[in-house]
This record gives sequence, C-alpha cells and structure tokens, in this order.
Amino acid sequence: MPLQTGQTLPDATVLIMGGDGPEQVQLQDLLKGRKVVLFALPGAYTGTCTTAHVPSFIRTAKAFADKGVDQILCLSVNDPFVMAAWGASTGASDAGITMVADTQAAFTKAVGMDFSVPERGFIDRSKRYAALIEDGVVTILNEEPAGGECDISGGEALLARLD
Repeated sequence: MPLQTGQTLPDATVLIMGGDGPEQVQLQDLLKGRKVVLFALPGAYTGTCTTAHVPSFIRTAKAFADKGVDQILCLSVNDPFVMAAWGASTGASDAGITMVADTQAAFTKAVGMDFSVPERGFIDRSKRYAALIEDGVVTILNEEPAGGECDISGGEALLARLD
C-alpha cells in the first residue's frame, strides 16, 4: 500500500555520511519525538531533482525551522557517497539538509513508493514526494502525480500546508 497520511513509518536502516564515512542509522532514531520533513526523489544529479526539488528545500529550510521542524531529510535510492557529494554540490548540506541514502530501496519499497523505468536506468527508485512526519507518523503528504514534475512536492508547497 502506498504511503498515506496517518501512517506510522516503518523502521529502516539508511546510510548518511558521517565524519569517518558512511554511517548506518535507524530511520526511527531520526524521527522519534521530533517534527521532521522528509522529501524523497528519484535520483541524485537527475534533472528535476537537482534543478527544482532540492533547491526548493534549500530556499525554505529556515522557514521550516521557524515553524518548529527539527530536521529536513532528503532521501534517494543512491549510495551515501553520491548523496554526500550531491548535498555538497547543491548547497543542501550547507543549508542543514541531511542527505539520506536508501541504498537497497528497502524503506522506499516498504512504504510503497518505489517505481522502475528500466529504459531510463531507474530500477527501484523512489517516487517524488514530501511529507511532514511527527513522532514517526505522516501528518502531511504531498505526492507528485507525474514524473518529472515538482509542484506539490516542493518546499514551498509543503511549507504552505503547515500551520
């Protein structure tokens, strides 16, 4: 079943780049007792992801913090080295966005947000969405209806839904 509001997110082991290299982190440890924005996208360095989705959260990072969001997570089915390099090259890491690697698409598949387009090289990638997660529960979900678009899943659209 695809991700939906009211759903408690399943735990998953993800990777983030730490000072000494890739670190395994339990997703629930990042979410428990916190207000977190999670936005997911098909791939690092891909067109819409790089030119629209990540920049929208860089622009809105401070406004999310002002609304009580503890952390912004950017999740993609890529390795942690690629995610760290992409975070550095886009300025996302400098903006305080945590780049999260779902290397085997385990989390993405568990929440039913995976898709494949083999002719484009996308196998078990994440659909584009943004969500507000409060203590591990999805309270707002903005899923993009079509590939290549970043309208309702962008930072400004999610921010507009927070009270």
